[in-house]
Amino acid sequence: MEDQNKKAGNGQTNGQSNGHSNQGGNGDQTLTTRQGHPVTDNQNIRTVGNRGPATMENYHFIEKITHFDRERIPERVVHARGAGAHGVFEAYGTVGDEPVAKYTRAKLFQEKGKQTPVFVRFSTVGHGTHSPETLRDPRGFAVKFYTEDGNWDLVGNNLKIFFIRDAMKFPDLIHSQKPDPVTNIQSGERIFDFIANTPEATHMATFLFSPWGIPANYRQMQGSGVNTYKWVNADGEAVLVKYHWEPLQGIKNLTQAEAEAIQAKNFNHATQDLFEAIKDGNFPEWELCVQIMSDDEHPELDFDPLDDTKLWPKEQFPWLPVGKMTLNRNPVDYFNEVELSAFGTGVLVDGLDFSDDKMLQGRTLSYSDTQRYRVGANYLQLPINAPKTRVATNQRGGQMSFRTDFAEGQNPHINYEPSFLGGLKEAPKPGKDYTPRYEASLVRQKIDRTNDFKQAGDTYRNFEDWERDDLINNLVNTLATCDKRIQDKMIEHFTLADEDYGRRVAEGLQKASKSKDDKGPIGATSPKEGVEAAKETSHPAQPY
Repeated sequence: MEDQNKKAGNGQTNGQSNGHSNQGGNGDQTLTTRQGHPVTDNQNIRTVGNRGPATMENYHFIEKITHFDRERIPERVVHARGAGAHGVFEAYGTVGDEPVAKYTRAKLFQEKGKQTPVFVRFSTVGHGTHSPETLRDPRGFAVKFYTEDGNWDLVGNNLKIFFIRDAMKFPDLIHSQKPDPVTNIQSGERIFDFIANTPEATHMATFLFSPWGIPANYRQMQGSGVNTYKWVNADGEAVLVKYHWEPLQGIKNLTQAEAEAIQAKNFNHATQDLFEAIKDGNFPEWELCVQIMSDDEHPELDFDPLDDTKLWPKEQFPWLPVGKMTLNRNPVDYFNEVELSAFGTGVLVDGLDFSDDKMLQGRTLSYSDTQRYRVGANYLQLPINAPKTRVATNQRGGQMSFRTDFAEGQNPHINYEPSFLGGLKEAPKPGKDYTPRYEASLVRQKIDRTNDFKQAGDTYRNFEDWERDDLINNLVNTLATCDKRIQDKMIEHFTLADEDYGRRVAEGLQKASKSKDDKGPIGATSPKEGVEAAKETSHPAQPY
């Protein structure tokens, strides 16, 4: 394990890189305050007599309790519950059978065997920090590469598509998935109310309500960048790319019934599975593959390649391996490493670029803005987020700033650019700029090729029989308590995707005996029964 940690080369010791040891000199493990004062009594506050009252000058107690009051930071609006691990990415130097330099000049991919340290955070999406990991929900799959050119964040999900194609709708989507603002209970009716009025969400709903909506654990889960990005080579030529993480441990999913049985025993099962596997030396691995497409509109396709509700067909755009990631070290402090880790879709290095994907452009603002609110303006100074290469900026101040990003020999009086007086200088260009040309009116319009239902039907037909059975059961179970207008619209959408798909949902709803007032979270088989069971099976007790 020690050799593996050295191999990862992340420059940190036990998740720390602030120059301070976790212990005092000569192995001293004496408890101190944050001011460095030795604590001689950590059991009793200072009082007048042993019964009190307490005095105001209880400095150690005041420092201890007021820090305790502030131990929590705002949880992420989405992806609040997460687990993380450190590891290493090893490049193949090729993309498929071709030199990777043909498509990108990003340094981390160029040499066979080149290793880049990484940190990965897996997560559920819609629920709170301590919610069960068995709930039906997409899973986040975010990777931070600490490259020689600075950090690259590849932020995505386990499912390779999304509910919406325009960032304008993201707050509405998440509001529909969050608990009802009156009852504080997640409502399947609210979720389907949004999906029924958002035809492009049919494909994602097909995945989410199938067993793919509940991965068995984080190790045996796919990952995807979801959005379309670009690669740029040394000549300034660009191609469109999609990223895919394929688990070398295989893929495993759960049915609703299996997930409920696991939740009754352990609602932290995925976090525990990941931590214990790495602790035992069973390091999980993923191969990173890309799909490549020329950077144009591709009128020959029946969908827009920038539409994140669509898959790129593998037979037309094969998955090409570019490297392998191994997770080999657990965090030693969950808060400092997993909770404070911050990712953003705008965090790219030279050779990687944005596409015109409207969802990607919206995410790029939202993700980093969230971290400045949640963690603070200087979140990039924290060890887990800081790059492992040199940093030199003109940014100063802000809450909890603990260092200045000076370059060697920089004039400390100059915090602007340009300057003759010893300030920072622009870096030379590493290659030709990629300069796409745009010529269109500024509009608010949908894309031309929406084709909202074809791939949803393809996905339904590609499922195995047991996956289709679980999908129909889960959809019927949640739709049965929804307003009939929502039911009818969803049946219409499923039928447009595949006639058998719509027919089976319609027949299931006709036979469903669920009461309309038995509403609850998606997947819950009988929420009202749970409420009544607590009343009927509980045991009386006498007051004490």
